[in-house]
Amino acid sequence: MTVQTTDVLVIGSGFGGAIPAYYLAAGGARVTVLERGPRAAAADFTHSMRLGTYNKIVDVIQGDGVAVVAGNCVGGGSVVYFAASLRAPSFVFERHGSLGRRLWPAALTRAALDPWYDRVEEALPVTRTDWPDVSYAGGVLAAACHRAGHTCNPVPVAVDTSACTNCNWMLSGCRFDAKRSLLLNYLPAAEAHGADIRPLHEAQTVTPSPLSGYRYAVGYTVLDPDDYSCTAQAGVIHAKVVVLAAGAVGTPVILQRSALLLGGIPAAVGRYFSGNGDRVSVADIVEDKARTLLGLSRPDGSAYQGLPVGRPITAATYDHLDPTAPEYSRFTLQQIYFPPLTNLLAQAAGSPAWFGIEKRNMRARWRSWLTLLAMTEDDNEGTFGVVPLTGSFTRLAPGLGQGTMTYRPTSCTRGAWDRADTALRDILEKDGLSRVRPWSEGVADTVTAHPLGSARIGDDPATSALTDGHELRGHSGLFVTDGAAVPTSLTVNPSLTIAALAERAVATIVTRTADAGVALRRGVPLPGR
Repeated sequence: MTVQTTDVLVIGSGFGGAIPAYYLAAGGARVTVLERGPRAAAADFTHSMRLGTYNKIVDVIQGDGVAVVAGNCVGGGSVVYFAASLRAPSFVFERHGSLGRRLWPAALTRAALDPWYDRVEEALPVTRTDWPDVSYAGGVLAAACHRAGHTCNPVPVAVDTSACTNCNWMLSGCRFDAKRSLLLNYLPAAEAHGADIRPLHEAQTVTPSPLSGYRYAVGYTVLDPDDYSCTAQAGVIHAKVVVLAAGAVGTPVILQRSALLLGGIPAAVGRYFSGNGDRVSVADIVEDKARTLLGLSRPDGSAYQGLPVGRPITAATYDHLDPTAPEYSRFTLQQIYFPPLTNLLAQAAGSPAWFGIEKRNMRARWRSWLTLLAMTEDDNEGTFGVVPLTGSFTRLAPGLGQGTMTYRPTSCTRGAWDRADTALRDILEKDGLSRVRPWSEGVADTVTAHPLGSARIGDDPATSALTDGHELRGHSGLFVTDGAAVPTSLTVNPSLTIAALAERAVATIVTRTADAGVALRRGVPLPGR
């Protein structure tokens, strides 16, 4: 077998992987990127819920008490996310959680991260939207908030709104290249500087390298493009620096599988997992009430019936992000859209809530729903269990896997959800406008597209796996830069924060790479500049 070497090996091509891959490649390092999913471009994205389309690039990973929706393709979550791009509030960085002490590194505050937020917003770029950009669903939330005495705002998005067709198929990738995924900025810029991106390459282990001048050896398997559960071949790449960005579900599993060979890993790896405090609810809007109470109507004469029209996320209320309020009482309420395939998760009022005539009637009214996402402060109570033989989870079917995560929400987390539920009802059930029904934990448990914290940064070695420079404790030159590194839930969509943290981590990664003897250019500009 030919010996494969590279200067910097990046595992994963989402926000945490694409950003360091670009800067190291542009600086002159040999960079290799392993991505477990396939490569797809705009013409390959099919706006369909047929099996064999979206489930090639999206995985639903079911754990014990939690289900995670994750991207599985070159570009990672940026290809299938809804592009809401928000900075975390200042109070998030001061959170103590149930540990009773500051969880974020002392060096990291909102002010300290703002320059890195600036860079990401310019590189993607992020669009500041206005009311003409808000969907019918976002307009219903805004009108209901106003009537209940709350504010509501358009949400900034990484979307070219002039090119967006409002087709609402963002989960399946953007056929129009309007969504500013990493396929349009950091990744092509990295390839222009020689980065080698390898799709369908799933990293399995990270071990010490026996080769002189190389620190780590990464074992991988190449997946069959038609059946990801089948392995076509295997290989090893030796690297001077490794950047793990396989996602908050993938990264801890790779490290756990590698623990003995690495001589041990921090105890915090695979602990403190968070779903970003996500809580999804459905408000079943009464059409006549939308007309009489909110004064709404569409050009076709209906009052609403517009859930599937527009982009998935367009409006949110931030009225419950008071920095002086107690922890676990702060949250964002955001209008969001999920494809009809997920309608089975919405709960009817009868028993059982997930089945029967009442559920069928409720699903028949799905165009009059207003789906809402509360992002709250949770307790980082998730853990990872026995490592699967290969991969990050056991693949059950295309797009479906069984993970090793266990999530048992504490009273603090449940209290945060209850407060968000109460706030939603106060806004959307006022005078009978709708009936709000949270997705029940009885069917799919806690559902999140925002997994965080399973190998987090921090100052305390007992409760954090990484230094504030994102380096794995005790393992020089091994970094984690994806959502696993984020110490707490954020009360907003996390993509922009993950990207800003990755931008910030580049300086330390560059230093370690230079220490390994790689000559690097400094002062690399933003991609495309």
